[in-house]
Amino acid sequence: MKLPHMTMLATLLLTAPAAAQLQITPPAAMPNPSAEKQKPKPPRVAKKKEVAPAPKPSTSPKPSASPASPKPSASPKPAPAATVIPAPPTDNSNVDLVFGAYQRGQYKTAFDLATARAAAGDPKAMTMLGELYSNAMGIRRDYAKALQWYKRAADAGDREAMFAQAMLRMTGRGGPVDKNEAVKLMASAAKLGEPKAAYNLALLYLDGQTLPQDVKRSAELLRQAADAGLPEAQYALATFYKEGTGVPKDPERAVRLLQAATLTDNVDAEVEYAIALFNGTGTPKNQPAAVALLRKASRQGSAIAQNRLAWVLINGMGTSVDKVEGFKWHLVAKTAGKGDPELDKQFSDLPAEDRAKAEAAARKWLGTK
Repeated sequence: MKLPHMTMLATLLLTAPAAAQLQITPPAAMPNPSAEKQKPKPPRVAKKKEVAPAPKPSTSPKPSASPASPKPSASPKPAPAATVIPAPPTDNSNVDLVFGAYQRGQYKTAFDLATARAAAGDPKAMTMLGELYSNAMGIRRDYAKALQWYKRAADAGDREAMFAQAMLRMTGRGGPVDKNEAVKLMASAAKLGEPKAAYNLALLYLDGQTLPQDVKRSAELLRQAADAGLPEAQYALATFYKEGTGVPKDPERAVRLLQAATLTDNVDAEVEYAIALFNGTGTPKNQPAAVALLRKASRQGSAIAQNRLAWVLINGMGTSVDKVEGFKWHLVAKTAGKGDPELDKQFSDLPAEDRAKAEAAARKWLGTK
């Protein structure tokens, strides 16, 4: 059975610190522990804090190099998962204060408030303390203490703490590596409805190293996480339906999942959805809409989108011809490792004046002189 190449994705996700697992992309800079009023980064199924460099959840369709009709091929990486941000219960105003301080970037205040609430036995506050210690927010990073607080919260039934503890156990932060314990914790969190736990557990079943490979179980867990709105899971499950991995092949359902993931600005889903719209695969053909999505994904830094956008602009497919802009995106994609020998040849045949304009536009985009 042909399986998507998700081994590296699972490896990346499961070797990153626990806190980074709540979202999919390259690690972002850690917040300044002393910044009492630092602006918080919005919880994105994208703070790239951990979960390693944008993992790919499957051989998700990468657009082909065909100029006339961009087609999917090896899938781009999905995006990382955001940090574990414990959601406060609505009936506890004290915990709301903790969460509010955290959201405003007032990490020291959040730490002090959470410490008092944790002493009173509040599991959400315990999870918050684990998050703060794990990410050096308002306090010096201490994985051992983070693990202790996550464990206390997990023992009290907090599913987010179970997942965070599982990730620390999986990577050996704050204590020895214990993959068996990590899997048990992840499974418990998934059973309680934690989508990030279901997603990562799905990757383990797909990878077949920590757990026996079971693509059907992987698809079930991805469906659980996708139904909960996790865009990385929606994107990964879309590739399953596109390729018939663990589920019957269903291009229409794949496209619906890709569309859902694009609503949260998942760049890989945007690229794949654009390709489906461009080719009319699983959805009515709509090339202008496809071009608009390729533009958006290109601005978000997707080299695949930049390469496909270059083709459609240079050839006027679904949009008017703009060779200078098209070759600008070709040059930008090339700097990111997405070279294209055919476009290189066409670029060399371009009039010198237009080549100079495209090069200047690419330099401006890249911020170089």
